[in-house]
Amino acid sequence: MTLATAILPIALALIALRLATELALNALNAGEVRRHQNAPPAAAAAIMDAPTYAKSTAYTLAKAAFARIELIWDAIILAALLASGILPRAYAQLQAAFGGTFLAGTWTQVIFLIATGIILGAVSLPLDWHEQFHIEQRFDFNKSTPALWVADKLKGLLLTIVLGAALLWALLSLIRWVGAWWWLYAFALLLAFQLLMLVLYPKLILPLFNKLTPLPEGDLRERLLALSQRTGFRASTIQVIDGSKRSGHSNAFFTGFGRFRRIVLFDTLIEQLTPEELEAVLAHEVGHYKCRHIPKTLATGTLMMFAALALIAWLVNSTWFNPAFGFAAGDLAPALLLFSLLMGLVTFWLTPIGNHFTRKHEYEADAFALEAMRTPAPLIAALRKLTQKNLGNLTPHPLYSGFYYSHPTLFERETALEEKAGELGPEI
Repeated sequence: MTLATAILPIALALIALRLATELALNALNAGEVRRHQNAPPAAAAAIMDAPTYAKSTAYTLAKAAFARIELIWDAIILAALLASGILPRAYAQLQAAFGGTFLAGTWTQVIFLIATGIILGAVSLPLDWHEQFHIEQRFDFNKSTPALWVADKLKGLLLTIVLGAALLWALLSLIRWVGAWWWLYAFALLLAFQLLMLVLYPKLILPLFNKLTPLPEGDLRERLLALSQRTGFRASTIQVIDGSKRSGHSNAFFTGFGRFRRIVLFDTLIEQLTPEELEAVLAHEVGHYKCRHIPKTLATGTLMMFAALALIAWLVNSTWFNPAFGFAAGDLAPALLLFSLLMGLVTFWLTPIGNHFTRKHEYEADAFALEAMRTPAPLIAALRKLTQKNLGNLTPHPLYSGFYYSHPTLFERETALEEKAGELGPEI
């Protein structure tokens, strides 16, 4: 067996192994939730009353059951795409159809990649619909309408076509313009695009989906501006986003960088929390900025992008990668597609490592908020309310949360805040 003939069976085995692991973790977590369903931990009483706790466990179990269907469906689709030969046949037919026209060459490759992405997205639409209008609806989170849902999908599709086509055309053209070192220029291109989107996304793209309005004058605005000033966090504006148009879930974040930075609060968050609790939540978000978590995350992503492009350049020049799936060696477009389809089979196993560092960042941001607020009480109260309002899972299995959770559990965050407050003592 040659390397080219061994790659497909290896890929299929990795798909099966990942699926088995995901289903096992899902089962562990669901089992832990059921174990506590009728016997909640004592600390849960301070966060949720009995009816809300019952609803939160039902929500967690409903999402777990739906996730199992999604996992199996995604694994079947990926295995079918790789093993059936449909991708190289479609690529060959496109090349034959557009050969000799102005769409030949690079544009054929762009059309192939965009069309494949659109079809893969369309395959998941029934599941997206079920999640939004059955599961989220059942637990009173869905605020969207079918018309709005369809409009969002169409806007997303249009953005994918416009931005994706332009970026892919430039990326695929590089190999013709600069030769073997195309991937270094591609790295510079993608990095510049990412930085540009940090500025343009909140100004041009986000408003296509949501309405953003300045936070009205009043106690809340004064509190948040005073917090920004005393923590040295400069933002161009504080805005409210109409998240309630689609969901009952809530959040807060800031976008952009430098003088383009802006604080964004969900309207649902403002409804759910007191001004002091909102101040604590913003202090946590400012903590991410002051602890330099954003540049650290960007740097990590940049290094990973550099490594991925170097790996793609090596794979596309190999005699075995493309041929293993029915494509000609040396063709960049199929290599990009195959890499995007297969990379999750490797990065999945790195998930707990990445989440370990993001949880560390959350603890650091919580500690910053504690010092900014001079007491842990407002942030703890906010976290409890958000967990209750979002029907958060209070009893995840440790292996599941350790693998998947980008944030510590509520009880872990409370414990860390109280211990940090004890260490600081009179200093806060």
